[in-house]
Formats: sequence, structure tokens, C-alpha cells
Amino acid sequence: MGADLSTWPPVPTLARLALALAIGLFVGIERERRQKVAGVRTFAFAAVLGAAGGLLGERFGLLSIGLLGVLVVLLNLDTLKSGEGAEITTSAALLVTGFAGLLAGQGHTFTPTVVGVITAALLAWKEPLAGFSHALTESELRSAILLAILAFVIYPALPPGALDPWGLIDPREAWITVILIAALGFANYVLLKLYGTRGIELTGFLGGLVNSTVTVAELASRAHALRGGLVEAAFRGVLLATAAMLLRNAIILGILAPRALLDASLPLLLMFAAATLPALLPRWRRPRRPGELADEAPIASMQSPFSLTSALKFGTIFLALEVMGTLGQHLAGHVGFYVVSMVGGVVSSASAVASAANLAGSERLSTHVAGIGAILASLTSALVNLPIVARLAGDATLTRRLAWVLGGVVLLGAIGAVLQARVPLTLP
Repeated sequence: MGADLSTWPPVPTLARLALALAIGLFVGIERERRQKVAGVRTFAFAAVLGAAGGLLGERFGLLSIGLLGVLVVLLNLDTLKSGEGAEITTSAALLVTGFAGLLAGQGHTFTPTVVGVITAALLAWKEPLAGFSHALTESELRSAILLAILAFVIYPALPPGALDPWGLIDPREAWITVILIAALGFANYVLLKLYGTRGIELTGFLGGLVNSTVTVAELASRAHALRGGLVEAAFRGVLLATAAMLLRNAIILGILAPRALLDASLPLLLMFAAATLPALLPRWRRPRRPGELADEAPIASMQSPFSLTSALKFGTIFLALEVMGTLGQHLAGHVGFYVVSMVGGVVSSASAVASAANLAGSERLSTHVAGIGAILASLTSALVNLPIVARLAGDATLTRRLAWVLGGVVLLGAIGAVLQARVPLTLP
């Protein structure tokens, strides 16, 4: 049904038309620069046509898009007659711009603006996108598709919430871990391909902010796949992942339960320093062995961006430990809480620390006990990295070096916890 023209407020109407015009001009500038038949004025008219249809009502909106379709047909007939070929990309951009104008005419602001920006970006980034797609290998393309299926097809199809009456098995929560492992593996692959082994350090730190155990497993697997070529980079990556985990746990504790952070501040600070310094100080870096990749070396021998088998394996372990941890917390009180914190440190210390902070914040747990739980989760998360590297990397030198450093991290954390218990800090 058409709109009553007598009731149109002038200012909102002009605002809608102005937004549509701006979108058309913004997209059309790119086409004009490339000297296409449909340039800045054509795109501006297309957007305003869509806006007028949106203002007049649903039937006129459909009519405006239909008229724009006729224009696209005439445009392609003209280019075909001149021997230039069909303007498929320009035609698609013209239709999208018309729809953006229609949305603006209906009163939307965010959606048509985003559509216009995305359209202009896709047109402007023709060469980089084409180069990227041509450089993709079959393995990379399959992995990207598989990652999209894991995140956008399987995850939404899983039932929300726990499947059992005891709240032990939550398939969506477990699947998030699978997606995380796969995404970290893919990001690690991209960084390695773009920046060589220097990408390992960035992957280690950023991944450690999310899940250090998963990140360390991925780094160790990648080092093993390259037959020891990433020993030094993996060493620094594991330590930076551990440091990022400690920093993240302290932030979580500080936000949710500041008093509990005071009870855990000294151990966390000592552990952070012990993990960070060996990764950053040059004197801790051993000489490169024959055949080992330099820091700037590009990676050319990787076979797969990530391992779905590894992701599913860790997802299964995560689910099993989560069930055992929940049962322990229900059955054994504070002792069970400490056990849960240690088990949580194996899988996700962030979850264990957040749980401790929430319990302390709601006064269901003392801040002292919550602080101890956070320390235990962090200690376990740091210590569990050693057997993971030993098992997956298969490099005795890397394992020995990490054993010394991670052992020092755990020892300093324990000493800090004892000192903190004797001289507790309190908020006024």
C-alpha cells in the first residue's frame, strides 16, 4: 500500500534521501575511477530510485528494483554491442546499491550504510582479493570451508543448554572448544605463511589470551610437522602463551572479584615474570641448529592449515573433564572446588578463574579460597603445557628447556602463594 504523502515529515524524509544519495555516490566513485559505463551519477540515481520506492511503500519499492533490473539489462546490452563484454560486477553492485537505497528510504540507517561500505570495499579490493584467491591451495580452501561449516552450520544446529538433568553435558559449550582449536590452527597457519616463524610469538600470545592449553598443543603440533624447524619459535610461543594466560586470569579476577585478586596478586606476578623474561631476553635464545628456520624464514612445507582430528580430540577431552569437574564440585565442597580449579586449569583456566571470582563476588565463597583456586588453576595450566609439548613436538631439547622454565614458573608461584598467605593484602 502506498504512503500518504501529506503525512511525510520533511526532515526525516530528506535525511533518508540524503543517506541513499551518499551511499550511491560513495559506491559510484570507485566505478567512475575505473572508467566504467555506470559511474558515480548512475549509482547515485540507482540509490535515490530505491529510496523513493521505499518512501512510497512496498509495491513501489518492488517497482523501483524492477526498473533498476531493466537498467542493468540495457547496460549489459550496450557493453556487449561495443565488444567490451558483460559488466557482471558493475551490474551486481548497481542492484545492491539500489537495495541499499530502498532500505534507506524505509528508514533504516545502519544496514544500508554497512551494505554500501562493503560494496565499495569489494569493488576497490579487486586485485588483492583476486591475488589471494589465486594463491590459495586446495588444502587451504578445504580447511576454510570446513572451519565455516564447524562455526556456522554445526554449531547453530546443536541444542542449547545441557542435555542431562544434572547439567553435565552441554554440546554447544564443548563444540566452541572444537571451533577454537580449529580457528587457532588456521590463524597460526596464516601468520606462519605471512610472517615466517615470527608469527609464532604473536599466535602464542593472542592464543594464550583465549586458551593457552589449546594454543600450546597447536604450536607443538606445528613444530613437529616441520621436523624441528620451529624449536626456538615454539619455545618462545609456549612461554608467551603461558604469560598471556596468567595476565588474562589476573584481569578476570580483578574485574569480577578485586579482593580475590589481592589474595593472588604476588604469585600471579612472579609467575608472569618467570614466563615472560626467558621469551623476550636475547640471552635466553640458544644458537640456531643446522636446518632450523630463522626468525624471518617463510614457511613453505606446511600441509594443512589445521587438524580436524586434533580439534575433535581436544573437544572430547574437554567435555570429559568438564563432567568430572562439575561432579567434584557438587560432591566435595571446598576440596572439590580446588580439584575443579586444577582440572579447569588443564582445559581452560579462564573458566575456573571466572567461576571462582563469581562465587567470591556472590559471597558463596571466601575471597581467600577463590584466590587459591585461581592460583591452582593457573599453576596447573602452566604445568600441563610440558607434557603436551613433550608428547606432540617430539623434541627432547625443547622439552628440557621448557621443563626448566615452566618448573621455575610453578616454583615461583608456589613460593608467592606461601608468602601471600603469611602477609595477606586487604582492601580498605
